[in-house]
Amino acid sequence: MKPRLITAVVACTLIGAAAIPVSGQEKPAKMNPDRVNPFVEPYNTPFDIPPFEEIEYEDYLPAITAGIERQRQEVAAIVNNKQTPTFANTILALDQSGELLEKAMIVFSALDESMSSPEMVAIAEKAYPMVSQLSDEISMDEGLFQRVKYLYDNRDNLGLDTAQKRAVESSYKSAVRNGALLSKADKEKLKQLNTRLTDLYLKFNKNLLNATNAFEIVVDKQEDLAGLPASSIAVAAEEAEARGHKGKWVFTLHAPSRLPLLQYADNRDLRRMMYQGYTRLASEGEYDNAPVIKEILKTRIEKAKLLGFDNYADYMIDNVMAKTEAAAENLLLQIWKPAIARVDEEVREMQALADKEGGNFKIAPWDYYYYAEKVRKDKYNLDEDEVRQYFAVDSVRNGIFYMANKLYGVNFTELPNAPKYHPEVKVYEVTDSAGNHVAVFMTDYFPRASKRQGAWMSEFKGAYTKEDGTEVRPIIYNVGNFSKPTADAPALLTIDEVETIFHEFGHGLHGMLTRAKYKSQAGTNVDRDFVELPSQIHEHWAFEPEMLKIYAHHYKTGEPMPDELIKKLEAASTHNQGFTTTELVGAALLDLEWGKLTNADSVNVDEFEAQVKEKLNMPKEVEFRYRSPYFKHVFGSDGYSCGYYTYLWAEVLDCDGFELFKEKGIFDPATAKAFKQYVLEKGDSEDPMELYVKFRGHKPQVDALLRNRGLK
Repeated sequence: MKPRLITAVVACTLIGAAAIPVSGQEKPAKMNPDRVNPFVEPYNTPFDIPPFEEIEYEDYLPAITAGIERQRQEVAAIVNNKQTPTFANTILALDQSGELLEKAMIVFSALDESMSSPEMVAIAEKAYPMVSQLSDEISMDEGLFQRVKYLYDNRDNLGLDTAQKRAVESSYKSAVRNGALLSKADKEKLKQLNTRLTDLYLKFNKNLLNATNAFEIVVDKQEDLAGLPASSIAVAAEEAEARGHKGKWVFTLHAPSRLPLLQYADNRDLRRMMYQGYTRLASEGEYDNAPVIKEILKTRIEKAKLLGFDNYADYMIDNVMAKTEAAAENLLLQIWKPAIARVDEEVREMQALADKEGGNFKIAPWDYYYYAEKVRKDKYNLDEDEVRQYFAVDSVRNGIFYMANKLYGVNFTELPNAPKYHPEVKVYEVTDSAGNHVAVFMTDYFPRASKRQGAWMSEFKGAYTKEDGTEVRPIIYNVGNFSKPTADAPALLTIDEVETIFHEFGHGLHGMLTRAKYKSQAGTNVDRDFVELPSQIHEHWAFEPEMLKIYAHHYKTGEPMPDELIKKLEAASTHNQGFTTTELVGAALLDLEWGKLTNADSVNVDEFEAQVKEKLNMPKEVEFRYRSPYFKHVFGSDGYSCGYYTYLWAEVLDCDGFELFKEKGIFDPATAKAFKQYVLEKGDSEDPMELYVKFRGHKPQVDALLRNRGLK
């Protein structure tokens, strides 16, 4: 029963809090008393893109405060309506409430993640608790709940269509899950717990950003850079100069700096320093997240018990496709066993190569990336640095646009003069084959100190249909932290970065192509273990030979990737999948183990992780993809808490689904039309498994995932 915006912003921080000045460092100007807050009037911009250049730090809190009060009034009008509850005067009215709050929070939260600053952190510490409190008020409003309950109890007799009935059922279940059936005293207790969690998530994220930016490895001897690609060395030199170390090289924990060092640096001690720096991130000193994690766990356990669940995992998974923690764990263990068996094979291959080269050591975790790359070169004659020459960022962007056009008939036209929150952002209008406006799409691909790590998709405006039938079309964006351009070369992406761009663009297509009628059901507002299907299935196109010939062109010569190199990529496609799968599944199982706790009073993060590793018989050469102190998915919000498994759950769907494309043709019009109709357009208007079966013709099996990863 939570309004869509409040659920999206508080429960799933794909977006966060920062200000418009592009460096994130400028001081706010003094407030002009005659100036109009840009959030309180229509934007009057192309396609209602937020007028970023007009927004000041001082605009956020007044707009958020006014938006909260306005939504209180809108909800009160619903509750005080004397007419018998109907879908229109209750569910739809609630779905459409909170427009002003949504306008302010959707910009504020987006920029918090990508343009953070001390000023925005201060605003976040006030804004998020205020929004969380409003969310609790609405969720626990007895009068509102009684109206929803009336509709729920009579849902079979009201002539509701499928989407409306699902919205009623979702509203009722959401209300119950958020305390509607609790006593007055317990409702107050739940509000306190939710506010506490909001504060803790803010602290976790603040520690993580500060710890990430505080770390650096300064290299002052050129010989220590042996093995590293020239592009990585150039970026490290630029970073050193920016940090006051001119003439030296600086490596950071951001992926475009960290991963090439681990993968290519011949200096084993340098690799060890980077690996240990990353795996101890936010684990000690003033930015230690261990105490924060302990408090989060204690608060979550208390919340779950208050709501009638044995533990937090049961509470979180009850509301998605898997339904139970046992079902999620069962899936993971089916993948885990063949994955760790493959790790043993990979380590033997790496050890043999290290011994052959005269290395007098056993393969350690900081050797895995390095020797996996050496084995790939030795086994498949594939050099990723050679491959990167064909993956300039603009070429890859052209590739995702080509894919979308061939599959779904949409076109992308750059809008160079459109409002943008940073000079590196690119803005596009999306149109269909008849030239009709479909969406606005933005990309923000390169790292900076004010941006959190990782890659994500979200929206500056959601899609829905007004009561008069007018369609409101969305503004979608992708954010990444990919390899930056250098003085003499464009941004050349790694294989993993290319896959990530296709992944996030898949989320983007889910948001752009939605035709669901109601805000709360549109685009990515679906079950957490279904939301990764559109993103992950589109990864498969990235390295299909037919696609590579279209978009993978050498950045200097413009020549397409040669057939010989494409064949090498195909042959090596399942290389190192033991490691990749083990670190991913291990993190998902760790997440579930945290969720199964019923008491966290004596928790020690390092000891708990060690116990989970021992229980799983985890290979000592592999670490969890994210250790707990920097596991933002799980402890930075509720978004993926007890839900990191959903990447694997959805992978079962996407691998099974892509096999149909492989069978019919990767651009088969009928298959693409079915996927668009039943998955991308429907949102949460129907049961997700029923939609998948309509597209695929049967329920998925885990075998397709194992085949795709080369584990079966």
